[in-house]
Amino acid sequence: MAVSLAGCSQAPEEPGTENTTDNTVENTVDTSAQKQATSTTGVTLEFLYNLNGEAVSDAVQEVCRKFTDETGIEVEAVMPGSNFSDIMKTRMASNQLPDVWTTHGWAVARYAEYLAPLNDFSFASHIAPSIKGQITDENGDLYTLPIDVDLTGIVYNANVLDEAGVNADDILTWADFEDACEKVKALGKTPIQLGGKDNYTLGNMMDYVAPTLITNENEANENALLDGSFDWDNWNAVVDKIDFWNQSGYFNVDAVTADFMTGIGALASEQAAFMFTAASGITETYVQNPDTEMGFIPMPAREDGLRRSLMTGEHFAVGMSNSTKYPEEAKMFMEFLAREDICSYLATKCGMPSGLDNVTSDTGRLAPFYDKYANDSAILNIPYFDRKYLPSGMWNDLCVTGGTLLSNQADAKATVIEQMRTSYEEKKAQE
Repeated sequence: MAVSLAGCSQAPEEPGTENTTDNTVENTVDTSAQKQATSTTGVTLEFLYNLNGEAVSDAVQEVCRKFTDETGIEVEAVMPGSNFSDIMKTRMASNQLPDVWTTHGWAVARYAEYLAPLNDFSFASHIAPSIKGQITDENGDLYTLPIDVDLTGIVYNANVLDEAGVNADDILTWADFEDACEKVKALGKTPIQLGGKDNYTLGNMMDYVAPTLITNENEANENALLDGSFDWDNWNAVVDKIDFWNQSGYFNVDAVTADFMTGIGALASEQAAFMFTAASGITETYVQNPDTEMGFIPMPAREDGLRRSLMTGEHFAVGMSNSTKYPEEAKMFMEFLAREDICSYLATKCGMPSGLDNVTSDTGRLAPFYDKYANDSAILNIPYFDRKYLPSGMWNDLCVTGGTLLSNQADAKATVIEQMRTSYEEKKAQE
């Protein structure tokens, strides 16, 4: 099912096509009735979310307005930016939480004590098996509504790779990836686009690369990270890789000052080849240039003979506070988000498969990639590195140390190793 919402495109269409439907919220809702209903309820829910990209954020805002149209309950939907985690930690400490918020991979490990279990909600029986285990605790309590399911690799512009003579399917190892970067660089284009002004883009890079070099098919490192015995000198594998890319000129020259949407623009204008971002970044690119061609590949293996990998987990997932002053209204909002037409629309906007088994999202031009990789046993499906192997709070360290590596300061690599070691030990001791 699909929902028509104002100001939001449908799933990425084929190049050269245009959606001319004018079935918008403004054209179908009696706004005077809306104002009357809103003044009757007098309730405003606070919804904090951390989804990247203007098109996705616009869709969230429009869905919230549609909820108000139908119920008279206002929703103050706020995307605070790249410091979302810090804001949430402060609000947890002061016990002043929003009514609902996106749980960004931490529904169980970080937020469970603040969230209301959702087992009795109508959508609880429809959670997709691929995500259920990651958002349910050991007692079987469900803590977040997965609008979609993440399946993330490296996003690329196919036209740029074609121009450079690169076949994306041939990128099996990091050595292959670096050969591709050299060919793109020879064109005078950017091999790897970063948006360091939004430092989560640097955290993404660290988070994506780390498992391929540290934990994939390495049980000793997996166990050591989990039990606190990890030797952080081994982190040099990640540091050296990022530093090599930096010294080789693979990043955009404004990697530290550009933001996420600048990167989307570079992909859309076919001036950059690769970007470490979720598939929603592809849908954002098609908004800017529907005539380009995008795709994603699994994360390359560290060496021949090892498997490539895709990260799975929460992307757009929403939890409800167990201390909200408006539990009935918050429940109505959660059920509204899970409604087939709404959930399908939002998952489609993110360019990802739905997190509910009774909802089908239109992944459009991304469908062949999901079909190609989703059930390929030759590809590892792995959790995000920080969510699985690092203590809560270390995501910020990945973001900060990514910036340190791009700073070109003389002791950058040693500084990064020491910050990661110190933060890990301190936070591990607090668990």
